[in-house]
Amino acid sequence: MSVQIDHLHSESGSRRFAPTAEFSAQAEASPELYSDAQADRLGFWADQSRELLHWHKPFTKILDWTNPPFAKWFDDGELNVAYNCLDRHVEAGNGDRVALHFEGEPGDSRDITYAELTAEVKRATNVLIKLGVKSGDRVAIYLPMIPEAVISMLAVARLGAVHSVIFGGFSAESLRSRIDDANAVLVITADGGFRKGRISALKPAVDAALQSGDSSVQNVLVVKRTGQDVEWNDRDLWWHDELASVEAEHVAEAFPAENPLFILYTSGTTGAPKGILHTSGGYLTQGAFTHKNVFDLKPETDVYWCTADVGWITGHTYVVYGPLANGATQVLFEGTPDSPHPGRWWEIIEKYKVSILYTAPTAIRTFMKLGRQIPQKFDLTSLRVLGSVGEPINPEAWMWYREVIGGNITPVVDTWWQTETGAIMVSAIPGLTETKPGAAQVAIPGIAIDVLDDDGTHVGHGNGGLLVVTEPWPAMLRGIWGDPERFKETYWDKFEGTTGAKDGPLYFAGDGARLDDDGDIWLLGRVDDVMNVSGHRLSTAEIESSLVAHPLTAEAAVVGASDEVTGQAVVAFVVIKFSQAETASHEDISAVLRAHVSQQIGAIARPREIFIVDELPKTRSGKIMRRLLRDVAEGREVGDTSTLADTSVMQIITQKMK
Repeated sequence: MSVQIDHLHSESGSRRFAPTAEFSAQAEASPELYSDAQADRLGFWADQSRELLHWHKPFTKILDWTNPPFAKWFDDGELNVAYNCLDRHVEAGNGDRVALHFEGEPGDSRDITYAELTAEVKRATNVLIKLGVKSGDRVAIYLPMIPEAVISMLAVARLGAVHSVIFGGFSAESLRSRIDDANAVLVITADGGFRKGRISALKPAVDAALQSGDSSVQNVLVVKRTGQDVEWNDRDLWWHDELASVEAEHVAEAFPAENPLFILYTSGTTGAPKGILHTSGGYLTQGAFTHKNVFDLKPETDVYWCTADVGWITGHTYVVYGPLANGATQVLFEGTPDSPHPGRWWEIIEKYKVSILYTAPTAIRTFMKLGRQIPQKFDLTSLRVLGSVGEPINPEAWMWYREVIGGNITPVVDTWWQTETGAIMVSAIPGLTETKPGAAQVAIPGIAIDVLDDDGTHVGHGNGGLLVVTEPWPAMLRGIWGDPERFKETYWDKFEGTTGAKDGPLYFAGDGARLDDDGDIWLLGRVDDVMNVSGHRLSTAEIESSLVAHPLTAEAAVVGASDEVTGQAVVAFVVIKFSQAETASHEDISAVLRAHVSQQIGAIARPREIFIVDELPKTRSGKIMRRLLRDVAEGREVGDTSTLADTSVMQIITQKMK
């Protein structure tokens, strides 16, 4: 018998928000996008690519799917990714448009125009050439959120080389494993960056990663950001000295559409990091298309801000490649939301008159915890589109985002996609979609999504199951670097031989989802985070959503812990809103919340235990590390905490449990 993910709690359906007539009348996207894509999916993507990008050599082939799951898009075409993000905008007369409003954490700021950014990237490309970097070589980038991070990525792309951006919060060991796996010939780093009012060192981690002496790395380029003292080795070069030593002119060469663009490593809870490989033409097509239509981008007037770090896929697609391909003006912020004060983000929005904000549900819930009085001190009326990314957003956070940040009128688009998909796959489109709090809604035009049970059978409206992509898409990963078998096994083998796979391989995302009565998609989180309670498969995201819906709760994380009677039991870790923290004892709050979940979802989902904590363990990208909470809930020694933003959080939680 096939097994579905049970869905017991639902939005009433009464909260729906149609776009205003004014917004729809001026929207970039039209309903024809869906009908055109439905009529001729491949032709649709070809049209979008020709319209949105400059092809040095036009393509005649759209998709080669003769050797699935290895796809080729626009295979006989040639383009230069950096030229598409830079030169062509300058040549079109937009060189004076601001590309980046850079805001450093200490308060330093500078505006960089498209002409200035193009010149810097040309110089950086010439430095790479001087250092012997060739097309196809891998370059590791380990930088804070400063303009040089964007410049480095674009210079590598301009040369036809392959970048591997490694998040600045990773340790020397994590850095070493990624450098070695990619056989990088160059590392671009900085002396350090600024974080939470302190200097955060970066170069020492690079030195430690390369200390064995047998690395493929020949040089380390070092950006001077903080001015702190750093150890110097024979291979080290100052970024500013090298840029000053080369010419400011460089002609972009065209490369095949399937030329590798970047490797981005994803670190699961177990096993070696996976080097997700993306190529050029298809990735840039879907990145530009989704950035334009999901955010209703008007490049002449909008100021766009995606708060993600470039070390993650969101930073690749929606800080660097999508926005710059579309000629957008955007904010680049080095710091954290709470430094030097908890209103820093809203201050930046007011300063630059940000009109499009794209951030994570974790950040939204953090702001909810602090209280609406903080954003209400600032003028946020410039905002006209709000986006969410990273994990399922619970309805209460969605509503708070719309009401408090969006003035109860700004559309909210919740987006689902992954490192592996490369670009947004499921989202509302403002101006077209009647939105529902907490729903990811519908597949992007030209994307084919389904929800299946374990046997590969469509679950039907009102049911939950496994989210799959049923047709190849332009921005899809082209493999795992150096490991094609792992690529097939990880993403394509799940439904092999089932009824659902009869027409070809299905990409299994690893996420659970349900279809509501309208057929709209609601994400239920990672299947790894599904609990089996007395034979029922319950989504942690659903129970977390119920907990956060209670007025006492700011944030919640739910895990399944082993239980002799039920198989697994629900254990919740809850952060109480500051305004509610003194209202009752922890025992009383726990009882209230357990009853609340029981009433909203059912007795089967009532947490066995609720622990009241001050903070949840999160990575610096805002992901909650549920496996660490599972360790606590099951009484095990807590696992590796090196990727946490604040490693002391788990020590405090562990102490409370004793």
